Amino acid sequence: MAQIISTQLPRFGTALAISLGALALVACGDDAATDAKSAEPKPDAGEVNVYSGRHYESDAAIFDAFTKETGIKVNTIEAGGDALIERISQEGEASPADIFITADAGILWRADERGIFRSTDSAALEARVPSQYRHPDDKWFGLSKRARIVIYNKEMGLPDGLETYADLADPAYEGMICVRSSSNIYNQSLLASRIAHFGAEAAEEWARGVVANFARKPQGNDTSQIEAVAAGICRLGIVNSYYTARFIGSDDAKNAAIGEKFDLFFPDQDGNGAHVNISGAGVTKYAPNPENAEKLLEFLLRDETQKAFASGNNEYPVVPGVEAAGPIAAYSDFKPDALPVSALGEKQAEAVRIFDRVGWQ
Repeated sequence: MAQIISTQLPRFGTALAISLGALALVACGDDAATDAKSAEPKPDAGEVNVYSGRHYESDAAIFDAFTKETGIKVNTIEAGGDALIERISQEGEASPADIFITADAGILWRADERGIFRSTDSAALEARVPSQYRHPDDKWFGLSKRARIVIYNKEMGLPDGLETYADLADPAYEGMICVRSSSNIYNQSLLASRIAHFGAEAAEEWARGVVANFARKPQGNDTSQIEAVAAGICRLGIVNSYYTARFIGSDDAKNAAIGEKFDLFFPDQDGNGAHVNISGAGVTKYAPNPENAEKLLEFLLRDETQKAFASGNNEYPVVPGVEAAGPIAAYSDFKPDALPVSALGEKQAEAVRIFDRVGWQ
């Protein structure tokens, strides 16, 4: 049965504020947060160069906390995941990159295919990250996770019988679905998961059925789908969980009003579970500071750092036992798909071909 989550939730502050509060503990260890100001930074201990596809202030605060504790300076370059892959590839052995961070296992897979990563032999990293959320040879590790879920217009209600991803292809839901383009990596990963579970033929049949149920031509990002569902342009939308939290927990009156107009649910709770993807990172092949890079990865996987890193984008911590923080915490009790996320990259090329064949633009 699908797990339905009501968005009638208590109002929260911003995820960034939660992140920074958690970082007070990260920076000063077991000492009280009030002692943080008196803590002296460590002597210079070198640097670590991070190429990041994430663009959040909370990440910068985490890196500052790492420098304060270790003395290792963190230099960052931010750009899109594919652009950074290309840059590291062009730089080759001369690349200053030590760590590549990106959102989506599919992009991590692309990076691995281009020879970006080296294997990292760290018992600490292996112990913290479940095998489902890391590369089979420990070339990259998940840092946070999110679910790709279904939202629906609250006034129109959840259509009868809609409980699974497979149901989205049912002709009964013709003209109801809003979703972004097939060129989006999140949709490619969702279809890749269906290929991994059910085979390419069944996945293509499903994608064809979903296309037949579109309310409009795919357009915009996940925020656009949420706004369209709230406005009644479509009854259903397929989005990443963290986008919904930006409305549910918003301090902005306009966004909060939109958040009151939709509800969400996690499909396949009696089956494989909701599709899950990750933000993740790995040490680069020619990293000039590999030891510092490994230290930073281990820091990012500490309990309190996990809360800050994940809540900075309204995601879920990847380390078992670490609770989600911020608006996302109110709907973190769901069954996730146990499929190793490495499969999302492995099936990516076939997913793109299927999208082309079925006319998912």
